[in-house]
Amino acid sequence: MHRRTGRVGAAVLVGLLLANTLVGCGGEGDTPADLAAPVAVSEVPTDVPTSEVTAEPGPSVSATPSVRATPSHSASPTPKPTKKPTRTAGAAPKPRPVAKPPTETKVPPAPPKPAPSSCKPSYKGKQATRAEVKAALADAAARSYWPTSAPDIMIPLDLVKATAWQESGWQSNIYACDGGVGLMQVMSGTATWMNQRFDQSYTIDDYRDNAYLGANYLAWLTKYIGDMYFESDYRLDASLCSAELNSCLLNAVIAAYNFGHGAVAREGKPLAIPNPSYVRNVRALMTECVCLSY
Repeated sequence: MHRRTGRVGAAVLVGLLLANTLVGCGGEGDTPADLAAPVAVSEVPTDVPTSEVTAEPGPSVSATPSVRATPSHSASPTPKPTKKPTRTAGAAPKPRPVAKPPTETKVPPAPPKPAPSSCKPSYKGKQATRAEVKAALADAAARSYWPTSAPDIMIPLDLVKATAWQESGWQSNIYACDGGVGLMQVMSGTATWMNQRFDQSYTIDDYRDNAYLGANYLAWLTKYIGDMYFESDYRLDASLCSAELNSCLLNAVIAAYNFGHGAVAREGKPLAIPNPSYVRNVRALMTECVCLSY
């Protein structure tokens, strides 16, 4: 933004008794009449459909402070804007000892009880090819599911691929005994809640929509747990994890995808990892899964 400053030229009073030079500092030129108003720029990625942009509630217009003020004629310098603190690259954020209150008050339903071990899954419809599954998972991972309040939340592709392999072995038409459906083994109740929360119409039986539902749920868990324990640091980097499973957001999100958010993040309680074997399996698949080469 550019600001135009007016000046009054020096005038010399010719006389034998007095000669002064006057410089104006409070004339009309001090009022930035031609200052352009700030223009809001959308941060929505180009690959996100318009329906997803309006899904997330935005800030209230009435809550935005006014930026118009009467120009001051004082000689005090204009303070420089304070820069936001930047996170040190590679610095591992330690989880809070107890959780903050959640920012999301409407939460998905709890997962169902495990099905009997004797129950066998069923199959319906046509199985998607590996190439089709690979493309669907890549597209789901590339989306920004929180474009307004948390645009930096991105779900790593290796996490989406590993989760889908752990859940279904990339079988798009598998129906588990506990109600899990498709690639990401999405529950019907979870799908209904996600569609209502983000104003979508994903179909749980479609392998592409199933991939979006799974990735969207991972993104929701990232924000939910990140706000409660990690001061809104949403990085899902494996390099931030130590030997302790409850040391990083990545492990917490993986655990919650399997056991539900309520078993991992509880207000006033420390972060919990109730399913260490599942977390270790997915973490291993993120680097060793045969699916990564498909």
